[in-house]
Amino acid sequence: MPGAKKLIRFYAARDLVTALEDWRIWLETERRTSRHTVDAYCRDISFFINFLHTYHNETPTLNTLKELKPADIRAWLAARLNEGLSRTSITRAMSALRNLFRFLNLTDRIDNQSLAAVRAPKPAETVPKPISPNDALLLMRRAMEIASNRWIGARDVAILAMLYGCGLRIDEALNLDQEDAPTNDIITITGKGGKERIVPVLPEVIDAVLKYRDVCPFPTAAGNPLFYGVRGSRLNAGVMQRTVRMLRADLSLPETVTPHALRHSFATHLLAGGGDLRTIQELLGHASLSTTQRYTNVDTKKLTEVYTRSHPRAVTR
Repeated sequence: MPGAKKLIRFYAARDLVTALEDWRIWLETERRTSRHTVDAYCRDISFFINFLHTYHNETPTLNTLKELKPADIRAWLAARLNEGLSRTSITRAMSALRNLFRFLNLTDRIDNQSLAAVRAPKPAETVPKPISPNDALLLMRRAMEIASNRWIGARDVAILAMLYGCGLRIDEALNLDQEDAPTNDIITITGKGGKERIVPVLPEVIDAVLKYRDVCPFPTAAGNPLFYGVRGSRLNAGVMQRTVRMLRADLSLPETVTPHALRHSFATHLLAGGGDLRTIQELLGHASLSTTQRYTNVDTKKLTEVYTRSHPRAVTR
């Protein structure tokens, strides 16, 4: 599947390779799937094709997928679990496989319903781990202090401010262009699936972005990326993730402190402050309210801790 980041080498007949490349293009152009998801799906399917190559001791073709049995899929799932793949990753791999088979059916290549008979292991329910407002501010303050030069420090502060102050995903922030920079109290964000949403912007966030643009050594004209890497190209998410890892180690913060944790914190603190779930769903760009409802678990846990610690009738066990 050419174009997939960090592609795993796989062995397949020409008809299958062509179908997989058409699927990747369909994901990117027709479905407008994020590049991160496309790359993950392509890696999952590469592992699947390689498994079939070994399992059947022959080069997989489109007909191999057409003749696939539920037992073949279960064997693949078992192999991936034995390799140490998490249940969450297994669920994503099954999603990739279902997506591929849906495409092959839509394009009249094959029609195989074996996947309907297979259930992926249910992933353990995870509760977001937000950080405190003080720790969020501490991260931003320290980011400026440890940066190799002034403009990089200002950039990192601006990004962290947008993640915590606007609840953005890291990719949403880094995909912004110069003309998208917040200059008033709202910003339009393009999220997963190309869906747009309006997000309020705090004056502190606007100020952080403005300070960064004032010292940025690269072009700030429309059409250029808002957040630059040191070589003048669009900043890669991995760079920001490494920066946060360095910051949390420097500040002795837990490993749960990540760029995405700032987004969780945005939602959790809004809920604790009286925000309603529907509004928070819109601000986060969640397609389903059930995704947003995870934050009620976080807030309820905090309330229980406060009650147990503070109420004179509470009994600590």
